[in-house]
Amino acid sequence: MKMKFLFILCFASGIASAQEGMQYYRPNDKSGINVFETTKSDTTAFQKMRVKIGGNLEQSFQTLRDQNTAAPLTQAPYTGNVNSLIPLTNGFDLAMANLNIDAQLYDGIRLSFTMYLASRHHEDTWVKGGYIQFDKLTFLHSSLIDKIMKSVTIKVGQFDVDYGDQHFRRTDGGNTIYNPFVENYIMDEFATEIGGEVYYHHKSGLFAMVGVTNGELDPTVNAPTKIDSATGQVNQYMPAIHGKLGYDKQFTKNLRGRLTGSAYSDHSANSNTLFGGDRTGSHYYNVMENQAVANGTTLSDANDYSPFSGRYNPGYSEEVNTFMVNLFLKYRGLEFFGTYEDAEGRAITETTQRQTTQFAGDLIYRFTAKKENFWIGARYNSVTGAIHGYTQDIVINRAVGSIGWFVTKNIMMKVEYVNQVYLNYPTTNILNGGQFDGFVMEASVAF
Repeated sequence: MKMKFLFILCFASGIASAQEGMQYYRPNDKSGINVFETTKSDTTAFQKMRVKIGGNLEQSFQTLRDQNTAAPLTQAPYTGNVNSLIPLTNGFDLAMANLNIDAQLYDGIRLSFTMYLASRHHEDTWVKGGYIQFDKLTFLHSSLIDKIMKSVTIKVGQFDVDYGDQHFRRTDGGNTIYNPFVENYIMDEFATEIGGEVYYHHKSGLFAMVGVTNGELDPTVNAPTKIDSATGQVNQYMPAIHGKLGYDKQFTKNLRGRLTGSAYSDHSANSNTLFGGDRTGSHYYNVMENQAVANGTTLSDANDYSPFSGRYNPGYSEEVNTFMVNLFLKYRGLEFFGTYEDAEGRAITETTQRQTTQFAGDLIYRFTAKKENFWIGARYNSVTGAIHGYTQDIVINRAVGSIGWFVTKNIMMKVEYVNQVYLNYPTTNILNGGQFDGFVMEASVAF
């Protein structure tokens, strides 16, 4: 009944309002590829309030197989060997779908709102978040403010924290249109938090951003009661601070370059989820997972007992300090996107911080000339990090190759081969000697 009402509401809104005219906006379709933060280019004249209803849908088919060398282990309250892997077969995965609502409320003021209609992580419909973006403040009737806002953007609400550039290229539930691969990074830095961001754009291509959030995916007004092991004091819920400095320039018709540095810091949190804030789940289903644990897990609003297969979460829930450097180069149809990340943090039960580093490189060639409706790509991604209670750093390496086709600007098909290897895990860990590989095919629609 709830879903029926939602779709009736969307249909009615679509009839009543125009489906165009968004200012300072990233398109949902192919034309949104390699769009990062929205610029100050005002290409659409404001006429009246408009609402755009859009969506993302994806369906994948996987042939992945996994293996490990972990020692057999029993662990209460589960029955059986918790280090054995779920037998996998070829098949379709659960489809995912997003609903996107964008409203041009006033000249230079836009609202963005996203809902997860279906995903691996949650059975129910969830509101991902929503925010208001101000690129003009003409309602204040100040020529000075109007002049300032020609270079400034203000974002307020619950939004994707603009830490790093990878979150602009990642798969987000049903939204796979911006990602030339099926999955995201091994250590997936993505979270929706409540706060604000202020951007300054210079005509030279330089830009800067500073933001502050609550540092939480699931906010609370309950007073903290847990004791921080590092300080011996009651935990505090401090705001998280993040920022970005970058240069993005179209040097010639065929050459574009972008270099950014980002940082995020939260010194005390209820449960920070910068590396585990995805409410949709991994697009590699059930790899390196255990059936005994699955059988013994009580599901409430989760559709999958372990929705982040193939990813690594360092568990920095209490304190996290991290920075990332990204390089993007595009010459004609050839693209390179690189990432280096260094993160430190801890859980509330830890007294010292652990370190995790990640690097990744994407090489994409899009063709034919001008249209770029096809691509071939390769990615190498590696994570090295310290596990609590274990002296040796673990290493996870992933190599991926992909081919893809935009049938239209709204319809995309891609096939990838992935090989992921786990190194240095203790023999009692299910990931000891772990490895998975195989093909994943995915089709998606975005509008």
